Amino acid sequence: MKNKSAFTLIELLIVIAVIALISTLALTALNNARKKARDAKRLADIKQIITTLELYYDNNKKYPGPTSSYGEAEGACGGWDSSTVDNDSDGRSFIEPLIDVELMGKVPRDPIGTAGTCGGYNYRYFRYNAGSNGCDSSRGAFYVISINDMETSGNPYSSSPGWSCPGRNWQGEFDWVTGGFEN
Repeated sequence: MKNKSAFTLIELLIVIAVIALISTLALTALNNARKKARDAKRLADIKQIITTLELYYDNNKKYPGPTSSYGEAEGACGGWDSSTVDNDSDGRSFIEPLIDVELMGKVPRDPIGTAGTCGGYNYRYFRYNAGSNGCDSSRGAFYVISINDMETSGNPYSSSPGWSCPGRNWQGEFDWVTGGFEN
């Protein structure tokens, strides 16, 4: 009688279990890498938008006004301009003046933001009048820009510069936020 060598059922089950474990670990690592990549894109988008806001300011001596000044409804997101809401259906859902003066062809949107929603993954912009929320009125009007949600950290995101006035701290509202005064 010849001795035939073959895999036993136990050996096959062990191999299958090891492959399943490795696959699970690889998918988890891949998903984490995707989240980090989307967060990196969000930070790059906001940096680009802030640079463009500063160019707009240099040309106009003020930041883009409230959403109603360029056709978006003020009440949609509590007056905030949201990268996912286009109330006037003109195809420009975020900080339209940057497009109108041709500083940007299209203002970036959150990589996974759901169109038509104010919450969740989106960018937000608001221009406040001088003295709002207890800020020093001699510094003039100011803007606040934020990333509503980041995927790889809780509120606040570790690199968020933050923004606050005596009457309000926006850092507690958003994962990443900053702002700028006109004076």
